[in-house]
Amino acid sequence: MLSWTVRRTRLPLLHFHCLECRSAVATVAEGKFRVNANGKLLDVWLLVRCVSCDQTSKITVRERVPVRSIDPVQLHAFETNDPALVIQTLLDPLISRRNRFSLDWKEAWHLQTSAPHPPTDPSWPIRVEVEFLDPVPIRPERLIAHGLGISRSETERRIKSDVRLNRTTTMNFTFVVLPAAQGGSRTV
Repeated sequence: MLSWTVRRTRLPLLHFHCLECRSAVATVAEGKFRVNANGKLLDVWLLVRCVSCDQTSKITVRERVPVRSIDPVQLHAFETNDPALVIQTLLDPLISRRNRFSLDWKEAWHLQTSAPHPPTDPSWPIRVEVEFLDPVPIRPERLIAHGLGISRSETERRIKSDVRLNRTTTMNFTFVVLPAAQGGSRTV
């Protein structure tokens, strides 16, 4: 069995409309929170920066919540710009839906594969286990074609899996690679 790992290489870009220049792409840059107290109520925002005009905008994380309702450890993480909390906040589907942004994972992930079997290896079919270290959404057919160096149409013919190959996933899965059809002889 072969083992593949999908990992994030950087934070994804955001499809987020800039109010200044109308660009639709932003980044979290260094990943900073802004915590603002108004009496006994607290607002927390994640700061994002437009990639075109460098204008800073805010993504609402918490709004008008009592200070005592936030876990002190989490409050400290907001105040110290904890990188793990930045990632967790950015990947939270409720926050992205509420703030109307989506994530662009293009060129933000890497597939690490174990050494492939040589084509003459008699151990066909080959079973491959894919593990996601980060929730990078990707279509299995694209990932498999990239990892094996084959076309996506060949992926349809040679791959057997319990997951739908044309649906985006972030979950671990396994698949089986069947040998390529031997050319040369056709039945008429």
